[in-house]
Amino acid sequence: MSFTQQLHKVAQNIWQKSLVHPFITELQSGQLPLTKFRFYLLQDRYYLVEFSKFHHLLAEQAGNPQIKQFLLQSEADLKACEWSVRSDFFTELKITPMEIRQTAVAPTAYNYVNHMYLTLERDGFAPAIAAIVPCYWLYQEIGQKLAEVGSPVALYQTWIDTYDSDWYKVNVTHILQLINILASQATATDRQMMQTAFIRSSYYELQFWQMAYAKEQWK
Repeated sequence: MSFTQQLHKVAQNIWQKSLVHPFITELQSGQLPLTKFRFYLLQDRYYLVEFSKFHHLLAEQAGNPQIKQFLLQSEADLKACEWSVRSDFFTELKITPMEIRQTAVAPTAYNYVNHMYLTLERDGFAPAIAAIVPCYWLYQEIGQKLAEVGSPVALYQTWIDTYDSDWYKVNVTHILQLINILASQATATDRQMMQTAFIRSSYYELQFWQMAYAKEQWK
């Protein structure tokens, strides 16, 4: 069993909860209120901006030139593809630059981002890479599952198509290959820290759906 297969197995309970979360099931059925999807988009924008910065920070710390190039290319892909789709969503939903500036980051989005930075600072490079994997891999799994039926809402179908696309599958394959390579070179202690980071990120992915569904506030 590969290291990524082990990670998938230990996170299966959390991932299954993501797959059946009302945000996901209602997105597929078309019943998800647009107000909740708008909230998700605004918080996800904050997350993706930080996620891109985090890729760049990881690239700066990568000792291997190939890994550095992969991380920089992944950062570029995020901006070229996911950000582009989000921009179209923002235009369609009339989300303005002023609304973006005035929207406070929600607790879960804030905590998820801080978890990634803290993992890098406290545990090092390999666990920090493990912390970004669920965002790639879980979204692909959700996209593939939802694509089997699709959504009657065009906006939601575009979201599904993003994570069931060929370019996205390639990126997921590469990140899984990277984490397996890092795990093969890591000590048992480091592999445990990698697993812990992966599980925590998987938990925050689950909480991200709930954050959007409840339109989570600080008070």
